[in-house]
Amino acid sequence: MDLWTAILDILILLSAAMVLGGICERLRQSAILGYLLAGTLLGPNALDWMPNHQAVSAIAELGVALLLFTIGLEFSWRRLRTIGAIALGGGTLQVLLTTILSAGVCVILGLGGHPSLAVGAMIALSSTACVLRLLMNRAEIDSVHGRNAMGILLLQDVAVVPLVLMITVLAGGGSLAKIVWEMLWSLGVVVLFVAASYLLFNYLAPLLFGAKEAARNRELPILLAIVTAVGAAWTAHRIGLSPSIGAFIAGLLLAGSPFATQIRADVAPLRTLFVTLFFSSIGMLADPAWALNHWVMVTSVVAAIVFGKTVITCGVLCLFRSILGNAIATGICLAQVGEFSFLLAEIARYEGLINDDLFKLIISATIATLFLTPYLVAAAPYLMTTVSRFSTHRPRKLIPADEMSTQPHVDISGHAMIVGFGPAGQRVAEALMKQHKSIVVVVELNPRSAAIAQSYGLQTYIGDATRAEVLEQLRVATARIVAVTVPDPGTSRRIIEQVRSLSTETRIIVRARYHVHRWQLAFAGAQVIVDEEEQVGMRIASEVQKELSSVGGEPDPVNYIK
Repeated sequence: MDLWTAILDILILLSAAMVLGGICERLRQSAILGYLLAGTLLGPNALDWMPNHQAVSAIAELGVALLLFTIGLEFSWRRLRTIGAIALGGGTLQVLLTTILSAGVCVILGLGGHPSLAVGAMIALSSTACVLRLLMNRAEIDSVHGRNAMGILLLQDVAVVPLVLMITVLAGGGSLAKIVWEMLWSLGVVVLFVAASYLLFNYLAPLLFGAKEAARNRELPILLAIVTAVGAAWTAHRIGLSPSIGAFIAGLLLAGSPFATQIRADVAPLRTLFVTLFFSSIGMLADPAWALNHWVMVTSVVAAIVFGKTVITCGVLCLFRSILGNAIATGICLAQVGEFSFLLAEIARYEGLINDDLFKLIISATIATLFLTPYLVAAAPYLMTTVSRFSTHRPRKLIPADEMSTQPHVDISGHAMIVGFGPAGQRVAEALMKQHKSIVVVVELNPRSAAIAQSYGLQTYIGDATRAEVLEQLRVATARIVAVTVPDPGTSRRIIEQVRSLSTETRIIVRARYHVHRWQLAFAGAQVIVDEEEQVGMRIASEVQKELSSVGGEPDPVNYIK
């Protein structure tokens, strides 16, 4: 193989990915779709401009290892503990149920047991890159369904490693006892690999790379990251594990080192390069002609995936007492097949677990669901509102935060209602505690936040303030003021509209997380809007002016402004 010919192919592929990725971003699609399209158009099943696509695919495998290495760097057990029961328990249950039910459907359709489990594992994962990017662009990452989606996606990212391990073991074939034995053997090898890596990174590496040496030479952390990621991937491959698992473990162990922050920054450009090559190489495997000839099958599979994943995720969240509208919105956001499913499909195909036709079907369906994702995420809030409005299972009574109580006791008028008891709601309550504590009523949907309000000694209820019947029981029509402190602008707007429909006299004060949503809150009926971006800008300007006005002297210590 001519080295310069391979380099030219990579250059052409990256150029096409850059152009098509930029076009997708302008059309408010994920850039990943542009990378996939670049590979599809230039690949052997379309224009066939990449004669050395096998070399490109081999290089792209490094991108997968580096991607999992960076996920390991960003992963922490503390972060996992803080995502809540819905994300931890619900995310685990969602992956298991989706894998099992999808595998069951595949078995009914005539696919073998091991390939069916592999396909189920691919379908279980959703797209972290696409969904989180869209939620942030729409300022919905702080909404209830946004937080639920973020937690479940984090759990799915963690699940990639055991799923890769499962597919590798399934490819070996054999009886159930043999598979269990191979799983235990693989887990034992993983434990030994982790132990050896822990000793290396925590005892040997610090002797070679001290903090002073790393500070003097910026190249050392970069070399440490590359050697660690590639070396761990190669070692894992040599001992019979997936290279991706080795890279993930290396990143996980390096996450606690003093070099972690610098390594994350230094590896980011390399990760972008290799991950772009990975998605583009996956696009080369797509066969547009095959998809058109089998469009009925592809369309049916896409519809089944979107509907099935929405129902499963919704059902799981309802088990964790999530409101039906929020559960459906979360399910819609996670109804696609994710980027890591390409990795699982590649491994399953390489190991001979699935044939070429099934691989092409999975790739075609995955790309189609990724194209649908922006529209699904955009439709989620409207679907949530519609379901909440017409749901026959909505609660008719508030739940007092005090477990000793059985009925709400909102029998006052002229009270001040605080909707949401996060950090903003807590600051409002603290300002009112001395003189107005007796007339403060808190309504909060999160039981943990409601418990905090209860510890303040405030009259607190667990309920959804977007529901008219909840506001009626809180006697919002006789309230003097309502302070809406929830961060999600869509939820705030719905609360304001409900309050205004029940009372034209009650004053409404609301926070606007982003300046762009200010007019929507005003149009909904809020009299006072606290624009966070404007307030932060004014405060920073004040501090800058104060510093510029000071003359000489030593700089003040770090001042954390509250």
